[in-house]
Amino acid sequence: MNWLYVAGIILFLLGLMISIALHELGHLLPAKLFGVKVTQYMVGFGPTAWSRRGGETEYGIKWIPFGGYIRMIGMLPPRPGDEPGKLRSPATGPWQGLIESARDAAQEEVRPGDENRVFYRKKWWQKVVIMSGGPLMNFVLAFGFFTILLAGIGLPVEAPIVSPTTETCVIPVSERRAACEPGDRPTPAAQAGLRPGDRLVSFDGATIGSWEDAKRLIRSHGAGPVKLGIVRDGEPMTLDVTLIAQDRPNLEDPGKTDKNVGFLGVRPTEVMEQQSVGQVIGYMGGLTVRVAGSFLNLPEKMAGVWQAAFSGEERDPEGPVGMVGAGRLGGEILASDLSGEKKIATFVNLLAGFNLAIGLFNLIPLLPLDGGHIAGGLWEGVKRAYARIMRRPKPQHVDIAKVLPLTYVAALAMMIMAGLLVYADLVNPLTLTN
Repeated sequence: MNWLYVAGIILFLLGLMISIALHELGHLLPAKLFGVKVTQYMVGFGPTAWSRRGGETEYGIKWIPFGGYIRMIGMLPPRPGDEPGKLRSPATGPWQGLIESARDAAQEEVRPGDENRVFYRKKWWQKVVIMSGGPLMNFVLAFGFFTILLAGIGLPVEAPIVSPTTETCVIPVSERRAACEPGDRPTPAAQAGLRPGDRLVSFDGATIGSWEDAKRLIRSHGAGPVKLGIVRDGEPMTLDVTLIAQDRPNLEDPGKTDKNVGFLGVRPTEVMEQQSVGQVIGYMGGLTVRVAGSFLNLPEKMAGVWQAAFSGEERDPEGPVGMVGAGRLGGEILASDLSGEKKIATFVNLLAGFNLAIGLFNLIPLLPLDGGHIAGGLWEGVKRAYARIMRRPKPQHVDIAKVLPLTYVAALAMMIMAGLLVYADLVNPLTLTN
């Protein structure tokens, strides 16, 4: 048994449990602050593994670590005209019966003296704050992980440092081979005496700040002599180099070829480059836009997961992955041949991306997701603002019970998607090489 693989899975599940616990804490704290009675705070689903009561709230951990919840009393208002705590007989009709049964169950939790501690009676903005707290906590966690990754560890970038893998001969691009052969002529870099570890700092007086700068300057120069500034073992020096013209793969489309561009004959070295906090914000912002856009294509992405699960097609690396699949990726990371620094970076990136995705998914304005309750609170605020402006009587609380049929359909769809992802993650999982 590969114990590193097992340890990676356990470590990811631990990180996931902590993320879930903090997500629910994001709901719990404002709920208690605004006086809502919270009877349960649970991490996980299924049978209870451990619990302890603190005041009026039971805190616990359940055996299935794929979610969590807090139970607030009075999530649904009573039927209009009913007194708080008064039950009615179920109405006729299948959907109406479900709605009234849900109302009754919600009202059964309300004890004498709790009438003003129910969720539905709170101000609209308080409801929005309570339900936004969970996704907000995920975003805070994602930002924290991305800050550790980018500002603490850094991102892998190609630096203008001569790599030890640099070939010393000229290999025509048309031959597509990786190693030198007898008779190959030396590269301009080899002729000039460039060594692995040399940092390129200037090109005919132009400063080289990145590998992109170096590629642009070398290619645009063409064949001919050039003064190349380098730093070797901390000492600056200048080399006389004579570039040659070569056909090289296009930088934007490697399938195309650029004719007769300047050629030096060096490869860059990959280094971990730390980023600023501003760059962390930009990186997370761009990733947020991409992840949110992927949710718009979720039906198409899930169709791809279905094909991968039942037809053996390759999994889309940009497609959705469930918690089982993410756990397996955590195991692969620790069991891989990556350096210790890159293992930590990849693992932190996995946790950051998962928190970002969970936060965004929960903002989808559909019940039973947090976004459905947020939408209900915002709609109540709009209705009350309109009534105040038009000097009309204050409207009743938004009755989200009316959309329970849609909620049940959405919940069923989510259960089916979760089951499909679990199956696909078991039979055709995403891997680090995807």
